[in-house]
Amino acid sequence: MAIIEAGGGRVDVEQRGAGRDLVLLHSLLTERSVFDRVAPKLSKYRLTLVNLPGYGASTRAGSDLESYADRVAAVLDALEISREAAVLGNGFGGFIAVMLAVRHGGRFGKLIAAPALASFPAAAKQPFHRMAGLVEAQGMAAVLDAAIQRMLPAPFIEKNPALVAERRTALAKADAGCFSTACRALANLDLSRSLSEIRNQTLVIVGSLDATTPPALARQLAGGIRGAKYVELEGCGHCPQIENPQAFVAAVAAFLD
Repeated sequence: MAIIEAGGGRVDVEQRGAGRDLVLLHSLLTERSVFDRVAPKLSKYRLTLVNLPGYGASTRAGSDLESYADRVAAVLDALEISREAAVLGNGFGGFIAVMLAVRHGGRFGKLIAAPALASFPAAAKQPFHRMAGLVEAQGMAAVLDAAIQRMLPAPFIEKNPALVAERRTALAKADAGCFSTACRALANLDLSRSLSEIRNQTLVIVGSLDATTPPALARQLAGGIRGAKYVELEGCGHCPQIENPQAFVAAVAAFLD
């Protein structure tokens, strides 16, 4: 683990392995350890695992996705990450990765949104506002159950109590203020008019059971980015790197190689 100064704040990062650069950005409901099950299988790459603002020792950014993307761009510069690097984001990290491509697309090579959307429909924005309000009033404990249900399909939750407990413990440590800010940033986000500006070679990965970023909307994201590929992982929810590490790694490696 290293704490670096980048983009006006502290960023908690970890680098593993050697080879071509692959930067991993976690979701709203996790932190960087969510990639621990796939990291050994991606050992032919030099992995840079970033704790986003409010997670681990990373300090807060601004109130919109642009500020998060700018912070990640500053990390790429501070760590002298190759301009041929791939950036992979899961969920919230996927939205940040897409925004990074819009604002700093020349700073890296391939983009993997695993998954992300252009924007949320009106009805889907309400849970983010609800979670933000609960966290502001009662702290992270108030949203842990709801977060787990958004993260993982019910059958997986039932069969994997130890993993669910691990994820609850990790999310409970997130900074409540940053979490609330991120929730509202997601609710306010609309990338639909910017997708045509993306020139990075792109892959969109989504789980077939993902209720948070549904496949139909993830497919629309891929359709809005020129030449983007779309892969749907059968039987997975919002965090396929946890639920089916082998299928997740296979999809990523096929695209990168």
